[in-house]
Amino acid sequence: MSRRAPARPVFFKLNQIQMPVGALTSIVHRVTGVILAIGIPFCFYAMHLSLDSAQSYERLTRMASNGLFKFALIAFIWALSHHLLAGVRHMLMDIGIGSHLSDARRSAWTVNVGGVAMALMAAGVVL
Repeated sequence: MSRRAPARPVFFKLNQIQMPVGALTSIVHRVTGVILAIGIPFCFYAMHLSLDSAQSYERLTRMASNGLFKFALIAFIWALSHHLLAGVRHMLMDIGIGSHLSDARRSAWTVNVGGVAMALMAAGVVL
């Protein structure tokens, strides 16, 4: 006679799953890493334009006056700040600092709020 394994619960309602803030911070950390990997070549191109000649610098300033460019720059700054803060958080947790549940939650919220705050400060400078 074969034994049946106990039925495991299946929950496919993704909009109702509540993930802990630490898990969301970790997922966003990975997403921001991808955003940075995609955005760094554009940053090098902008740096090249700014240093190449007066005409290319003028071209860059015209591009920078575009609203879509400003939005992309603010999004890139948010990704950079969130990724930096989350990376420091992960390194500290690797050595045992802030690894208790209450400390981990607090540091995750700090990373999330800090990343948005840095992006808003950048938006004040850019806009």
